[in-house]
Amino acid sequence: MNIRRIGAAAAAVSLALGLSACGSDDGGDGGNQLKVGIKFDQPGLGLKEGNDYTGFDVDVARYVAEKLGTSEGDIEWVQAPSAQRETLLETGQVDMIVATYSITDSRKEKVGFAGPYFIAGQDLLVRADDDSITGPDSLDGKRLCSVTGSTSAQTVKEQVPGVNLQEFGTYSECVSALVSNAVDALTTDDTILAGYASQDQYQGQLKVVGAPFTEERYGIGIAKGDTEKCEQINEAIREMISDGSWDSAVEENLGAAGFTPGEGNPPEPDACA
Repeated sequence: MNIRRIGAAAAAVSLALGLSACGSDDGGDGGNQLKVGIKFDQPGLGLKEGNDYTGFDVDVARYVAEKLGTSEGDIEWVQAPSAQRETLLETGQVDMIVATYSITDSRKEKVGFAGPYFIAGQDLLVRADDDSITGPDSLDGKRLCSVTGSTSAQTVKEQVPGVNLQEFGTYSECVSALVSNAVDALTTDDTILAGYASQDQYQGQLKVVGAPFTEERYGIGIAKGDTEKCEQINEAIREMISDGSWDSAVEENLGAAGFTPGEGNPPEPDACA
C-alpha cells in the first residue's frame, strides 16, 4: 500500500510539473500571445527603458491587443526599425506593427494596414523663446537639423532653398543641438517632435510650432490580405476613441509639450480591403 501511494503521489507531482511547464511556455499568463513591433527609441511614442515600454504607440498597441484577446503579459514586444517593418510582417516575425507607420500605396503592395489611428504631419521644433520661426516659409537663412537621409529634411530644402540644412545621425543629436543653440529648428513628424519636447530634461525649453505642412496617416501594419484582423483592429481603434482612452494616451505621452493633435484627429479608420 505504501509503495502504491508513493507511486501515485510521484505521478501526481510529475503531472502537475508538466502542466506548469506547458502553461509557462509563452512567458505570459497562458492567453493568446501576440508579437507586436514598436519603436524602441522614440520618446513619447515607442520607448524601451529596461523592461518598461512606454509611449502613445505602445498604449494603442496594448489597447488593441486586449480587444483581440491578448493581455499585456502575453505581448512580446519586437523592435521595428523603419527600414525593417515590411520584412518583419512579410516573414511573420511580428503579428502587427504600431510604430509611426504611415499608410502609403507603395507599402500596401507588400503589407496590410488597419486604421489610421492618428493623423500626424511634418512640423518644426524650436526653442520655446523663439517666435521668429512660424513655419517653413520663415526658415530662409536658418539652421535646420534633421536625420541623415530624412525625407522630412529634403522636403523642407526643396521648399526653402535658402535653409541651411544640417544632418545628424539621430534625432536625439538634433535636439541636443537645438537646446545648445547650434541649430535653430528640427523637422520631422509633429508626434516625434512632441515626444522629445515632453521629456523631463527638455520640458519648458522647446515647443512644436504647430503648423504641420504634410499629412502622415499612422496605421497598424498587419499581414497583407488579413481582412478579418483589419476589421477587428479598426473596431478596437473606434472603441479607444469613443471611450476616451485615445485622448488620455495623447495627453499622457505628448501633453507635456503643449501638443495638440492636428486636423483630422481622432481619425475614422479606413474600410478594410
